[in-house]
Formats: sequence, structure tokens, C-alpha cells
Amino acid sequence: MPVFYDQLNREVNLPSVPERIISVVPSQTELLFYLGLNDEVIGITKFCIHPTDKFKSTIKIGGTKQLDVAKIKALQPDLIIANKEENERSQLEELMKYFPVWISDISDLDGALEMIAGVGALVGKHKEALALNNNISLKFKELKLVQLNLRVAYFIWRKPYMVAGKNTFIDDMLQKCGLVNAFEMERYPEIDASLLRETNPGVILLSSEPYPFKEKHITELKAIVPNAVIKLVDGEMFSWYGSRLLDAPAYFNTLISELI
Repeated sequence: MPVFYDQLNREVNLPSVPERIISVVPSQTELLFYLGLNDEVIGITKFCIHPTDKFKSTIKIGGTKQLDVAKIKALQPDLIIANKEENERSQLEELMKYFPVWISDISDLDGALEMIAGVGALVGKHKEALALNNNISLKFKELKLVQLNLRVAYFIWRKPYMVAGKNTFIDDMLQKCGLVNAFEMERYPEIDASLLRETNPGVILLSSEPYPFKEKHITELKAIVPNAVIKLVDGEMFSWYGSRLLDAPAYFNTLISELI
């Protein structure tokens, strides 16, 4: 078998094509099922909600940051697919002592396509992954190339308020929409009402995940920045970097049309 490298440039050795896979990242779980690994995926997290039928029927091994390590060991996987940001390093390091662990590290669309190709090669679905990447690339070429120059705050959490900053996959998706991130800080900074008022974004996008923002939160934020356009958005479209990327460009086109 060839030697594989994950997105942290770690060598991952597999003696054969894996037949018992555990995925601990929702978007990558959905990708594995999209690639046709219906029997091979034996364990997923409680947040791996897509596809619905597989979520209902597949064994749960905890949450993305609170894995049930003992349960994973009992399942004896021959491959675990994880992510640097979404999983806890100490838990992955513990699992590496027993099983091959392939870790993604994604901050833009190119990284997502690289992950899809890498996972496809890893699980014996190279052709299917290549076809998926081609389709995703074609879909993104259909995005309306409108430079809106609107400064946007993308909220992911409340109490405390947290936004998506630079060097994140969400920021890259905002850029693909022709939007400008109002916050220059890296990763996912905490902000308060004072900083939000000072930054004064023209648009505020309230994500459906990880915090489930609702209509009532629009009123809450409108009191801080009364002139901003505030919209609820589907967080999966902005942050799931697997096969769901097929649907993201059409969703973004609708959003762009509403903001023009």
C-alpha cells in the first residue's frame, strides 16, 4: 500500500483499504457516506447529523470535542478521520497510540478540495473524490462575481459574542461571496457590544451553528448596530467543507441577491 500523508504532513500507514472507519467530524462524515462508504463507517459523533438515515443507524462515539475514547477502542477501527480544529489534540494523540488517525487542517476552499482528494485516496474512492471536486469547482464558478464591498460580521456564538475572523474557512466563503470581513483578528475572536458598535459592520450574519441564532437575536443586535442589515444564515453552507460544498454556491447566490 502507498504511504499517505494528512494535512498536518503526518505519515499515516494503512496496510490495506480500511473497512472499519470512524469519523469524528460532521462534514467529513457526510463526505464519507457521499463517497459510498455505507458499510465501512462504523462510528460517528452525535453532531454528524447528515445524512439523516445514517445518523440514526450508526453508532455514536461522543461529541467532536468529547470523544468516548473507550468506546472507540472497543470498536477497533482501522482508520479514524479527524480535524485539527474540531477535535481535541490530547484525545487524538491518545487514539494515535492504537489506530491510524488522518487529520485535516482546512482554512479555505483549496484546502477543502485537497482534503476530499486525500480522503478519497485513503479509502479507495479516488475516482469518486475527483469527480466530486470537479463538480464543486464548477459550482463555485457559477457564483455571481459581485464585489459588494459590504463589511460583514459573521457571528458563531453568543455569551460571549464570537465571530469568524481571518484565516478561517468561513472567512474564505465570505470572500467568495464578495464580502469583506469586518474583523481583522485571526480565528474566532470574542467581541463585546462596544467593539461591535465601534467596528460598525454594514451586514451581520447570524449562523445556525454552532450557536443556534434565532429571530429574537436580530432584535438584540439591532439595538447595538441599528443601521446594519442582520440576517440568519445556514451555518452548514459556510462551514461544512465536504460534499455539502456542492450546495453552497447556489445558497450564496441567493444570499448575494438579497444583499445587493
